[in-house]
Amino acid sequence: MPAKITINNNGSIRVEGEFEIVDVEGKPFGLAGRTVIGLCRCGLSENKPFCDGSHKRQGFQSVCAARDLPPPAPKI
Repeated sequence: MPAKITINNNGSIRVEGEFEIVDVEGKPFGLAGRTVIGLCRCGLSENKPFCDGSHKRQGFQSVCAARDLPPPAPKI
């Protein structure tokens, strides 16, 4: 299954399907076979980039409805 990314209201970014998560140097995180993962969106997790539920304890709030983005600016 291709990757599906869901922005959870007041919570994490859920990634499911076939995906790889790498650091800035391109080194992969060992996901131990997981096909579903939560990524931190609030910045409070002690296990970044993964969600540890800190958003619930700290009252993080953010609701993002789907919308269309404008076309990208041309590269000059």
